[in-house]
Amino acid sequence: MDRSFIPAGSEPGSHVCVDGQLPREPLIYTENMTVGYDGKALIRDIRLSLETGRILTLIGPNGAGKSTILKSLIRQLKLVEGVVFLDQKSMEKMTDKEISRKLAVVMTGRMQPELMTCEDIVGTGRYPYTGVLGILSAEDHEKVRAAMELVHAWDLKDRDFSAVSDGQRQRILLARAICQEPEVIVLDEPTSFLDIRYKLEFLSVVQQLSRRQHLTVVMSLHEVDLATKLADVVVLVKDNAIFRCGAPEDVLDDDTIRQLYDIHDGSFNLLLGSVELCGAAGEPRVFVVPGEGRGAPCFRALQKRGLPFAAG
Repeated sequence: MDRSFIPAGSEPGSHVCVDGQLPREPLIYTENMTVGYDGKALIRDIRLSLETGRILTLIGPNGAGKSTILKSLIRQLKLVEGVVFLDQKSMEKMTDKEISRKLAVVMTGRMQPELMTCEDIVGTGRYPYTGVLGILSAEDHEKVRAAMELVHAWDLKDRDFSAVSDGQRQRILLARAICQEPEVIVLDEPTSFLDIRYKLEFLSVVQQLSRRQHLTVVMSLHEVDLATKLADVVVLVKDNAIFRCGAPEDVLDDDTIRQLYDIHDGSFNLLLGSVELCGAAGEPRVFVVPGEGRGAPCFRALQKRGLPFAAG
């Protein structure tokens, strides 16, 4: 099996093995993985390799192929070519029940179950371990409670799932995934509908699961600044190809983000995690001497007033 690592700064391409160090026994890896729809290839020969307890994050513009990769990884989409291995076994040869005991999924689509409480939803995560009738034992109920407490959602147990907020809903779905007791969890843009508070709460729980319970995480994110703080490995996806990959500190910089998202009318400051509009054109009318962290607000005030300025 080829586990070669493409170093940071390498030319964009579709071949990638993602891991900071080459693991002896990767928990999840692919060989010659080619993904697409209806047998038509979009991204070819993707090679992923990720060990236990690490977080891999896909980032890139909408429509780049992030969700296609994730859906193919979890068998929601049929591979055009190649194989995905989970704990050294080909997923193609595993039953749904075998997979569900090792891999859990939280996708973007909004569930609309009827007459189910939040506790009921989390309880469905125990179905891989129940009998044909899906009846939960006392032990199962304890695991449901523990999972909900872990994501700070036990107070929602009796609430109608369809009536809770987006942030609460995502925590419930994460608790359901935790209830499966998986080794790998896959999340597709889990923070898309969340405000700042819930984004931070949700991703903090994911990070704790990785650190304390050695859960392996594969996810896609829109928030580049959060991905740099959370991920062990980032994979940049653009135009249905792998643009670059590696540790965030090695791969990501302002120029790379500009190329990844084709930014022309502004800039993205990776250090601050902020998007800035273009400054006013023309000869500078104001000279700013920034300091004590007050420069940026001053720059923005001048930009909003259309006043060209220089700084030093």
